[in-house]
Amino acid sequence: MSKAWQISVPGSTANLGPGFDSIGLGLSLYLQLTVTLQDTWDIIHLDDNGPKKFELDEHLLYVIAKKVADQYGQQLPACRVEMASELPLARGLGSSAAVIVAGIELANQVCGLNLTIQDKLNLSSQIEGHPDNATASVLGGLTISSMDEKGNVDTFHINEIDASFVVYVPNVELKTSESRSVLPDQFDRAYAVHASANANMLAASLMARDFQRAGRYMENDLFHEPFRAKLIPEYTEIRTAAKMNGAYGTALSGAGPTLISIIPSTIAYDFVQTMKNQFPEHQVILTKADEQGIQVREYIKRLL
Repeated sequence: MSKAWQISVPGSTANLGPGFDSIGLGLSLYLQLTVTLQDTWDIIHLDDNGPKKFELDEHLLYVIAKKVADQYGQQLPACRVEMASELPLARGLGSSAAVIVAGIELANQVCGLNLTIQDKLNLSSQIEGHPDNATASVLGGLTISSMDEKGNVDTFHINEIDASFVVYVPNVELKTSESRSVLPDQFDRAYAVHASANANMLAASLMARDFQRAGRYMENDLFHEPFRAKLIPEYTEIRTAAKMNGAYGTALSGAGPTLISIIPSTIAYDFVQTMKNQFPEHQVILTKADEQGIQVREYIKRLL
């Protein structure tokens, strides 16, 4: 018999408009790992949402797990890891953050590190460079976060988000580095004050669960969307059609190119069918906020 683990990590959306690098939402789209100990390393992707060819020491999951084990003075044992993901790569649905969180949890389990939730928040946000996707994958639900210069994360965590979300995934990748390259280096004071006010109102609306108002502020970002819009397929058309069909609001999911709408759950089925018909080049997916965050099940595997 051998010890084994099943690790489930939710994907996420970040920003929701003006909540740039600080607001995240865990989504019910998952990265699933099955981990068993063995004599040599094997990482097996069960779908196309992972690298087709890779060297072990360049695979993000392994790199993160080893980094964390080394940081805590432990030897990372060899594992067989089967990975199944509902998160397409480089689409703005937190695929890299989910792998980072999974790598931290893998090291935590196989090395017996006994990491706290705060440890996981700090480590994942430090590695990502900002706390939006990472905190949402660790905790699930809505997260509003700040990270200080030492890498310590402070997070408001809100569950029971009683709305539905629709993501529009185009068949193109957009790396975060490319999407960041179009952003201005600085804003003048009046512009920054206006942009910050919109971010504050978005956060307050979400915490109050006033989704109609939140949707309005999702569509009034000044930090990044005006500059990234030109990189996004059918950006204006999707936002306009979603509003006409009853969405509260639509924004870029993270750095894009995926867009995400927040909608009343009561219209979800008809809304999705309509948007699928209008945008056949996009994968239109209905989802909810994840309520659990990272989940781990340890079990004993019988050896044949």
